[in-house]
Amino acid sequence: MPRKTKLEDKKKRRNSSSRTPRPRPKVDFTIDAIDYKNVTMLKQYVTENGRMLPRKYTGLPAHYQRRLSVAIKRARQMLLMK
Repeated sequence: MPRKTKLEDKKKRRNSSSRTPRPRPKVDFTIDAIDYKNVTMLKQYVTENGRMLPRKYTGLPAHYQRRLSVAIKRARQMLLMK
């Protein structure tokens, strides 16, 4: 027979393990500014491990996000960033 757990205990567990939201960079540039040579801007959209941030975290429009991913891949290919 399974144990009966109190509903209060379950609520405490869920609330204690909440994450802090990742800060979103502001979109204050035009689409022409997204270039593989602009490494300082591209680093804002890459984690410490080198992974690209998804749209959910960046808050960029889809067209910008596609251009950004191409620019990051080109910068990696030319060894401008890791």
